[in-house]
Amino acid sequence: MTGQNQTSQTIQTGQTSRTARSRCLPLALLGCGLAAAIAAEPLLAPDDTLHTREAAEGMIRAASTSLAPVYAPLAEQIVRDFQLAEMTGIGIDLGSGPGSLIIELCKRTRLHWINADINPHFFPHFYKMAEAAGVGHRVSAVFADAQALPFRDHYADVIVSRGSFWLWEDPARAFAEIYRVLKPGGLAYIGRGFPTTLPLEVARRIREGQESGATQTQSGIAPANPTTQKRAKSAKASKGMKYDIKQTEADLRAALSAAGIADFRIHTPKVAGADDINYGIWVEFRKPR
Repeated sequence: MTGQNQTSQTIQTGQTSRTARSRCLPLALLGCGLAAAIAAEPLLAPDDTLHTREAAEGMIRAASTSLAPVYAPLAEQIVRDFQLAEMTGIGIDLGSGPGSLIIELCKRTRLHWINADINPHFFPHFYKMAEAAGVGHRVSAVFADAQALPFRDHYADVIVSRGSFWLWEDPARAFAEIYRVLKPGGLAYIGRGFPTTLPLEVARRIREGQESGATQTQSGIAPANPTTQKRAKSAKASKGMKYDIKQTEADLRAALSAAGIADFRIHTPKVAGADDINYGIWVEFRKPR
């Protein structure tokens, strides 16, 4: 990692063992010639009352306007820090929504990237955007609940997620699912916020827009459970996307420990001159070989 590590911790806990029931999906769903089958525990069907077209359209607008400057430098940072440029295999962006981060990751890696999102209304836009960028043959989209990922064990080489973990109903179970799906040696990088190379004035403009309510939330979903709904409403009422870093770090540590993940690092990026700007929080872990 390069220069952004703020905190790290190794927690010794028992590893969880979870067995997913296999279920094959058509290879056409994967959008490529990959011979791997997707397997999963039973998933909830898409629910238009919770994961609406309007919510997806709102996040698509935000991703293409106020948040647009974030994705390319974030992809650059991820690829550089974790040496992904020449890696082949499978990458998953959990809660990718419009898929803007995936498009930028496709431009910089050789991985096949999957948009795993609970709101399938994003997918037509995502595929059109991928085709326009010349990477349509290297992406797929799958309806996915973070708490029951529709992939077999040891499937993915890399799993990333920006801006969705705060909406997971059961973060510990979601982290356990991510761990299950990773191949031995696989990387997870989960968080919210900005790359450290995002110019200070751009970060400030985005935060000001979020706090004034001008920017959509970081996901095109309406939280399903009352606790999460209350959290989302509270966040919106208290200056939009503003959140307490220390409390979020404590919540992440608790969820990771409950998931049985023994080794992880939590990063809270610090940027010179940005004491008044929250650049986010990220958790990094690998599945042992």
